[in-house]
Amino acid sequence: MTPRNFIAAAVVCALAALPLLRAATPTEERIARVENGLQKPNRLKGSPAEPMKLAERMEHYNVPGVSVAVIHAGRVEWARGYGQRGVESGAPVTAETLFQAASLSKGVAAAVAMRLVEQGKLSLDEDVNAKLRSWKVPDNEFTQTEKVTLRRLLSHNAGLTVHGFPGYAQGTAMPALVQLLDGKPPANTAAVRVTKAPGSGFSYSGGGYEVMQLLLEDVTGRRFEDLARELILDPLGMKLSAYEQPLGEERARNAASAYRGDGKAIAGRWHTYPEKTAAGLWTTPSELARWVMEIQKPGKALKAETVKTMLTKSPGDYGLGIGLGETAGRASFSHGGANEGYRCQYFAYRDSGEGAIVMTNGDNGSDLASEILRSIAVEYGWVDYLPKERTVVPIDAAVLASYVGDYAFPGGPVVRIRVKDGHLTSAIGTGSVVLLAEAPDSFFDMDGHAPPTKFVKAADGTMELHAGGGVAKRKKP
Repeated sequence: MTPRNFIAAAVVCALAALPLLRAATPTEERIARVENGLQKPNRLKGSPAEPMKLAERMEHYNVPGVSVAVIHAGRVEWARGYGQRGVESGAPVTAETLFQAASLSKGVAAAVAMRLVEQGKLSLDEDVNAKLRSWKVPDNEFTQTEKVTLRRLLSHNAGLTVHGFPGYAQGTAMPALVQLLDGKPPANTAAVRVTKAPGSGFSYSGGGYEVMQLLLEDVTGRRFEDLARELILDPLGMKLSAYEQPLGEERARNAASAYRGDGKAIAGRWHTYPEKTAAGLWTTPSELARWVMEIQKPGKALKAETVKTMLTKSPGDYGLGIGLGETAGRASFSHGGANEGYRCQYFAYRDSGEGAIVMTNGDNGSDLASEILRSIAVEYGWVDYLPKERTVVPIDAAVLASYVGDYAFPGGPVVRIRVKDGHLTSAIGTGSVVLLAEAPDSFFDMDGHAPPTKFVKAADGTMELHAGGGVAKRKKP
């Protein structure tokens, strides 16, 4: 073969190989279907699915950046970043971009505490005041018989206050942990106190996790972030992750900046959270997946018996640092998180090696994360997160009018119910959503912004609004 013929043959072979080189792998095809298959939570019965594109939904929600990791068959099948970690710089989100994990921090922090239980340094059912040194849970009428214990702290059954934390803007003073627990300046949240008998029921308390943080530091004489590094993060290979508050310069270079729902940047890029165990973890979806997979198949950092304890349900469908659920016989664990300018969610099945983590850098990221998880659910054959088929029924105008009013949840928001264009609307604050009727007394929002709502006439004749597990009474005109 002459040199010219050899070159021509090589070109022909190379051109023939190009389609093979360009062909998408099965995993890439799955990724593309997830990216183009986002779905709303509800679909009218008989109507076709209306898949949405990730890029369009990010723009719709004013969420600059998203990072996703999918666990399949016991391993991270893929992880990918989308959009920008900083709008001003245009820097892209990658699979290695750090996000604030918000309340997803609690599960990893609970695992740190459980390592100390394994070592015999802590007991799940001992009064925490027995080992607290630098501060004590103040006793009152609610602690006379039942005490605050580590198990109750981790399961939100300790009767403690302070649901969550807003963090601290850059340049503002931050409290020491004891100041935070007592609600003393410069703390920007109330004192953490027992307001109902420990063990009497579920009451979500980020404040309780800060009691746990102090307990671990008092018992070991070490900073929580160092304990987390030694006992959980390093054993699981979570090298990028850290309970680093404030975030150091090196990690800050690869961190996603935080944005409000209107797309405006949070001053100083993000808030700082000295409440490390409750909200202070910086991580990536693919690294958090390592912790999720440890819960699914323990052995690298935690004993199987320890994980079994963490997955034991307490009141409130909550384990130790982990939300628990079951659908169609498939047990799952999950958690959501909300820090200023960040929203995130993980969901995983306990026994099948399946799950996903979504992290965003926008205040509207929760709805976006749910839409992404629905797309993943459809693609990977989950029984959770699938869109619900709904049937809309006509309701007499007089019945709709009978529900109009302002409904106040105890210690919570006021929901304004009105009628517009033949439909009920529900509003909290400035925004409102249309409620569609699936029964004369039961309503839903197509986009899932409002929880399923039911109107019930109480024995005293007062109209009540039942939604999201709570009951709101209609205020008198």
